[in-house]
Amino acid sequence: MASDPIRGPSHRTIPPGDNRERMVCQECGYIAYENPKIVVGSVVSAGSRVLLCRRAIDPRRGFWTLPAGYLELHESTVAGALREAQEEACAEIAIEGLLAVYNIPRLSQVQIIYRARLAGPVIAAGAESLEVRLFAWDEIPWDELAFPSVDWALRHFAEWRATGDARARDNPQV
Repeated sequence: MASDPIRGPSHRTIPPGDNRERMVCQECGYIAYENPKIVVGSVVSAGSRVLLCRRAIDPRRGFWTLPAGYLELHESTVAGALREAQEEACAEIAIEGLLAVYNIPRLSQVQIIYRARLAGPVIAAGAESLEVRLFAWDEIPWDELAFPSVDWALRHFAEWRATGDARARDNPQV
């Protein structure tokens, strides 16, 4: 029994009226657009402490991060941030405002990070975390942070706390 040929977008070409290569179906002309991934998360505080999660998954297993992850289809960014805190730290949180939007073009990511406070008494390691902990500022394991954007968000959070300036931040200028 012969197998059916692959159908759908299987040819990389520049479609008419476009300016970059896309995967296109040669039979029907359907174009499969590849778009950036959206990451949502939050810097969660409990008094003067911040919540960090030690990653149980790659990339950067064993390093500390914010409760954050990919936005799901049909989910708002706030709902995604709430879900990620629950999944990674078993934490009920209350979103207080937008902290930052980071653009990570090399990874095709846009990261939306909120300011939040712990709204329930429980934190515990979820399936994607080895452990979770509330850190005082001078206890944060800066050399063990999983990603540059975790460092940026923590520093932007400290800046917001110090100044009260609630304007959303973006990538630091290097």
